[in-house]
Amino acid sequence: MNAKSRIAAAATVAASAVLVLSAPAFAHVSVSPEGEAAKGGYATVNFKVPNEQDDASTTKVEVAFPTDHPLASVMTEPVPGWNVKVTKSKLDKPLEIHGEKIDEAVSKVTWTADGKGIQPGTFQKFPVSMGQLPENADELVFKAIQTYDNKDVVRWIEPQQKGQEEPEHPAPTLQLTAASDEHGGAAAKDDAKAGTEKAASDDSDSSDTTARVLGIVGIVVGAAGVAFGVLAGRRRTTA
Repeated sequence: MNAKSRIAAAATVAASAVLVLSAPAFAHVSVSPEGEAAKGGYATVNFKVPNEQDDASTTKVEVAFPTDHPLASVMTEPVPGWNVKVTKSKLDKPLEIHGEKIDEAVSKVTWTADGKGIQPGTFQKFPVSMGQLPENADELVFKAIQTYDNKDVVRWIEPQQKGQEEPEHPAPTLQLTAASDEHGGAAAKDDAKAGTEKAASDDSDSSDTTARVLGIVGIVVGAAGVAFGVLAGRRRTTA
């Protein structure tokens, strides 16, 4: 093999290596909020489930809810072609929400296809409204099990460890943001202040306009009085 052939072969190998390294990772079951998921509040989230097989469809999705931060309120949105079941479990330690004690929380939500399910090359979103989100956590880790119609089962249950590479089957993780009440209150105060200033400005403008109108009316009335006096004087002189 001459020098040019060796260079060409090396270039081919390098290009292949780049393609392998830059190939996208397989999609996995994930969870993301619509808007934000603020600590201590309520949020609507979507569990996104992709189909990773070329010759099978996903017909069942099970999502286990966290037990370290139980959620008492969970509502699902109807998804065409799917039946849903919400499972609740007794809590070892009751929760207190809005002054009421809650002794059970949702432990699992299961979606089962009554049709074709999630076919190859597609994905499905499963919306869920949940709360009250914990105030003392930065994230909520869910565990999902994906079942195909060929009986294959994929368990998305591996937590992401800080500073380490993403595991092969990561568990869906919902990142929580800082509580927004303070910011919302500040914004409301700013809006109220702006409204007050605008109203004061409008009142000031209105007062200025009224003063101008009255001033003009006064001038006109005064001029008319002067003219009437002059005219009356001329009439007396003529008489």
